[in-house]
Amino acid sequence: MIDIITELKSQFDSATVLTDDQDMAKYITDWPGTMTGRALAVVRPTNTTDVAAVMKLAFETATPVVPQSGNTSVAGGSVPDDSGTAIVLSLERMNKIRDVSPSAMTMTVEAGCVLETLHQTVEAQDLFFPLNFGAKGSCMIGGNLATNAGGQNVVRYGNTRELCLGIEAVMPDGRIVNLLSGLRKDNTGYDLRDLFIGSEGTLGIITVATMKLFHLPKARATTFAVVPDISRGLELLNRAQAETGGAVEAFELIPRVFLEMVQKYGPQHTIPFKEIPELCVLIEIAATSDAESIASEGGATPVSEKLEKILEAGFEDGSVLDAVIASSEAQRREMWDMREGALEIVTAAGARIGFDISLPLDQVHAFVDEMTRQSEAILPGLRMCHMGHLGDGNLHYSIYPPEGQADEMMAKADEIKAAVYAAIGDFGGSFSAEHGIGTSKLYAMTNYKDPVALAVMLQIKATLDPKGIMNPGKLLPQ
Repeated sequence: MIDIITELKSQFDSATVLTDDQDMAKYITDWPGTMTGRALAVVRPTNTTDVAAVMKLAFETATPVVPQSGNTSVAGGSVPDDSGTAIVLSLERMNKIRDVSPSAMTMTVEAGCVLETLHQTVEAQDLFFPLNFGAKGSCMIGGNLATNAGGQNVVRYGNTRELCLGIEAVMPDGRIVNLLSGLRKDNTGYDLRDLFIGSEGTLGIITVATMKLFHLPKARATTFAVVPDISRGLELLNRAQAETGGAVEAFELIPRVFLEMVQKYGPQHTIPFKEIPELCVLIEIAATSDAESIASEGGATPVSEKLEKILEAGFEDGSVLDAVIASSEAQRREMWDMREGALEIVTAAGARIGFDISLPLDQVHAFVDEMTRQSEAILPGLRMCHMGHLGDGNLHYSIYPPEGQADEMMAKADEIKAAVYAAIGDFGGSFSAEHGIGTSKLYAMTNYKDPVALAVMLQIKATLDPKGIMNPGKLLPQ
């Protein structure tokens, strides 16, 4: 009988196969620090051929494999369970940028490339890769693809799936499927690329990808605008889209409860209002043409003047109550630093029940009102933090206890989750928008996913991964 650790050590050097507990420690605990598992070994291949060799051994020995890129998951999808039977296959050493093509507006990159490195590389060539969120300094493109990550710029550019033209992937039995095309049209049957994207490593391992690039914005205009409510905020979004020809790159919803947390747990951040408003939106529009980006004699760019006119119209019709426009790149960066630090801030605030949900844009306001009503009936004084990417309907929705009642809230956690999931269904939404399922949302997949869709997913999994070795216990209920 094959001993997989002996075989791995015979094929690879000690930098590739880690078995010491201390060496493996960082690979078996998730980013929030709430989930720690055990592993037979951590294997760190440097190329696709080696990934295939590892998977062939794993298939022959029926050894579970947990693919991992930057290990920044907040849904428990990137670490092993506590059985100690799995191998963690880390892609961190597959970090080459193979090609950047300005003429094709594409780049081909390995799965272990850090997102921020991609930004810096293409921006040096006046190009732009728009995928962006707070973890950009440590997350990797393989994980972004595996979870179909979103972020601030989805409203204009779409999720990771929409930014990907082709992939190379290793199947559970070690076969390599080459879908690594820069084609924007390829109508040759089932779209296997999209099957792997968002599959959270349960069908195979994405090793290389060809991603779309865009022209680097030459100017941006950014504002914090106070709005009366979510519906009026969406009116402002639609006006901004119409007036700019769809140039809105970000439209973030920020409620009072989050700004109060910023005051308490993120004092390094600057809130741009003297008094904390009930509700505001962070808006950014961008221009790539000289006509929109070259400043006039007065110092203002056409894109910033356009934003001012949008806000002026909002003041006139009551959809804007107050606004602060970033007057410099430093002030713009201050605004974004606060937004990008949101996960750390809401985590520092203590006990919470968190959700990553999406809703049709015209149902966001109704959902928030309904959950405010229901939460008061469950436990009076519960605090709702409904911040998120309003431009695409994605809320990072958190519920906090009344002061001093964390235990009481957690005792009612199942009731609260059931109420939220039911309301999401009633309003036509999704219980997972951009963070993936991992292990944290398996209950929701079992109880709230369309049963026929779930059955088809399980059939696909059984066909492509007949031994059930790919990231077991993640995404799909067993």
